[in-house]
Amino acid sequence: MSTQTDKTAPGLIDTKVLRAQITQAYAKQSREAAEEQWILENLPMVKHIAQKIASYLSNRDDMEDLISAGTVGLVQAARAYDTDSDAEFRTYAYIRVRGAIIDEMRHKSFVPSAVHKQIRQIRQVYENLIAATGTPPDDAELANEVGLSLEQLYRTLQTARKQQFLSINGLSEDSPANGPMIIDKLPSPDAQVEQKETTELLAGAIRKLPKRDRTILLLYYERDLTMKEIAQVLDITESRVSQLHAGALFKLSVKLG
Repeated sequence: MSTQTDKTAPGLIDTKVLRAQITQAYAKQSREAAEEQWILENLPMVKHIAQKIASYLSNRDDMEDLISAGTVGLVQAARAYDTDSDAEFRTYAYIRVRGAIIDEMRHKSFVPSAVHKQIRQIRQVYENLIAATGTPPDDAELANEVGLSLEQLYRTLQTARKQQFLSINGLSEDSPANGPMIIDKLPSPDAQVEQKETTELLAGAIRKLPKRDRTILLLYYERDLTMKEIAQVLDITESRVSQLHAGALFKLSVKLG
């Protein structure tokens, strides 16, 4: 009479182990297929984010580096994404991609101290002119008072815009843009109130800007257009849009302190 045991007879395959291996292999294959699909579907998002952030760089040749960094961020997001998360993959990936691109931008953000000094000088002259006349100076008047050509003024303001962007995103030499990402929790009531007050203050400051500046900020931030797309809408060059955008942000920063 044969006796049943838990051991598999020599030369035979344990069906439970085989079933587990097949299930594991299928799950891995399904996951890899899902990751590939997520990456392919969201590659256009990488280019769009890179184009938006590239507007803060003075050297547009760095665009390819930003796209490469964003693509790596997208691949990492696909591999790390938890399908049980409340956040959709695109939302999760957007944060990872944007963080990777900003990190790459930070590596290109060195600004000589002389430029920082010039930015402070421009700000002081701007405030003095408002105090003296009661109205904001136009760009040409500001450039003349500072002792710069209009092109030099715009280049300096574009540098200031880049530094502002990095500062707003909380970046320093030791703080990566891909820090802790809690994207499925609502902000506290106090934070929501503070955010509302900040939004109202910002909206009020924007309303006081010249019409052209308001239009550029609206198209860039609310309509999510790139500098190139805005240039097509306004029928001006992309570099001119970048200059005007930098000037608008400078005026906002003065108004908001």
